Order: sequence, then C-alpha cells, then structure tokens
Amino acid sequence: MNRRKFVNKTAKTGLAITFLGGYACKQGKKEVDNVIADEEISLAATEPFFKLSLAQWSINKMIREGGVDPYTFAEKAANWGFSGLEYVSQLYKTELEAADYSEEAMKNFVDKCNAEAEKYGLENVLIMIDRQGDLAAADEKERKVAVENHYKWVDAAAAMGCHSIRVNLNGVQEPEGWMAASVDGLTQLATYAKDKKINIIVENHGGLSSNAAMLANVMTTVNMDNCGTLPDFGNFCVKRESGDYYDSKCIEEYDKYQGVAELMPHAKAVSAKAYDFDENGDETKIDYSRILKLVKEAGYTGYVGVEYEGSNLSEEEGILATKNLLIKAGSALA
Repeated sequence: MNRRKFVNKTAKTGLAITFLGGYACKQGKKEVDNVIADEEISLAATEPFFKLSLAQWSINKMIREGGVDPYTFAEKAANWGFSGLEYVSQLYKTELEAADYSEEAMKNFVDKCNAEAEKYGLENVLIMIDRQGDLAAADEKERKVAVENHYKWVDAAAAMGCHSIRVNLNGVQEPEGWMAASVDGLTQLATYAKDKKINIIVENHGGLSSNAAMLANVMTTVNMDNCGTLPDFGNFCVKRESGDYYDSKCIEEYDKYQGVAELMPHAKAVSAKAYDFDENGDETKIDYSRILKLVKEAGYTGYVGVEYEGSNLSEEEGILATKNLLIKAGSALA
C-alpha cells in the first residue's frame, strides 16, 4: 500500500465519524442513541479473537535513528489504539549499559515504564531480551553466565506485571549440540523465573530456533509450565549465506505456516510480523487469514503483537496498516 492509498483509507474513517457527528446535530437524542447502540453491537460482533499489543521494535528506527525517547512508547501505543506493550531491552541499552545494569538503573527503567503504562491505561505484556549472552552456548560456563545475565530481566518483568520475557537461543549451530544446550539453558532460566511467575518464551529468531519442529521438541523436553514459544509470522530463516543470524541473504527457509502450526501448542504470545502491503491492505509475503486461522485453531486468545519491519511505509503507517489487517483478518475468523 502506498502512502496516498493509506492516507485515503484513513480519511474514509474520518468521514464516517464526521457523518455521525452531523447526524447527531440533526436528529433527536433517542435516534442518535439508537445509531450508536447499533454501531456498538456491530463492532462487538466483529471483534477479533485476540487482544492487540505493540512490539516496541516497530518504532526502533524512531528511537535509534530519530532520537525519540523510548519512554514515550506507551503514549504512542495508546494513541494508535493498542492495549498491550511489548518492550525491547536493547532500545534502553545506552542508559542501562552506562550504569552497568545496576540495581538503581534497572529500578529506574521499571519505575518509568510502569508510570507511563499506568498513565495511558495500558498493560505491560512482555520484554524482548537481546545481547545478554548465548543461552545455547556450547561451553557450560558461558551458558551459565548468559542465564544469570537474564535474571535482572526476569526481575524487571515481574516488577512490571509482564507475563514473560522473550529470549534467543543463539549458540551452537549443529542440531544435536544446539538441542542439548538449549534445553539446559532454558531449564536453568525457567527454574529461576518460576517462583517469580514469569514465563521464558523463545521466538523463532534465526538459526536453528527457526526450525519450528526442533524448537517445539526443545519445549517438550524442557517440559516446564513457564517455558514456551513466541511464534513470529516471519522469522523462519534457518540458514544465511554468511552463517549469521539476521543480516545476510537467507539460503534456507522453514515453511512459515507449518512452523506456526508446530509452535502454537507451546505459545504464550504471538508476533504478527509485516513487511509490505498491497492495494487491498493485505501483507504481500504472509497470508494473514491463513496464519491467523492456525492461531485460532490452537485455542489462543491472548495478545498478538504488531511488529512492522518494512521500509515502504513510515513506522507509524506500517504499524497502523498491520493493526488494521489483523483486525480485518481476525474479525473474519471470529
């Protein structure tokens, strides 16, 4: 969807609101109340089966390149019509690393996030954790350090009322060793998080974690109630040209629909990735109706997080386009 079509679609919504306002001026209160009631019934009948949260990564360019304060996240999410917040740890890296992740610095992060969420009436859902060490490292000591580096984020999530932290399973890159290291790292971290009532959830996020069958097998082996998955609609690149996790050309990709179906039995959150849209507002790489059907069939009714990663629309436009598509596709399945 280009910028002009996006703006036109938004304008149509504004015209509908203007029409209702004009109607209210010309009719009696009873008639207006009836119109509003009918509209509310219509909206209620088409509500999607999930709640909407915003992944903070959707505004990472605003923060990292545009100098936007990451603590305005709640304000922006509220203005865009979301009810849940999914934080990204690395977007607060500058201030937290400068303080060596001290207790005082972490408390300040928690207090400011809580205050903003409360101010705008939003729910803290989860924190996505990056760059805290490899939980699937081959070396046992290195793996233990990575586990302990995540403790402060478990504590922060608990203090913020989140239900989970999202972690990565980087480390070993051959299947057998990755499986064993992943099970050990997750078991250690989930054991720490259990008493704090925090889930440890893994996203298909590059490397072997994007092999959904293997990641599901890890979850079955760990077999802890507070350890699960965060299926992402788009992160299914298993192998890249340069052997990295995120940057070079993808040369082996797992089927996204099969992958979501395999990960949903363990899901405690869902991430709706989007890159670009056609003239009808549909995602050009992902069939949202098909993939949301898999989510619904799994019995999931929690938050679905919008994570826009495209470049043809601005971050704000892309976020709203993704949200609108989720509502359209999800409502059709309700």
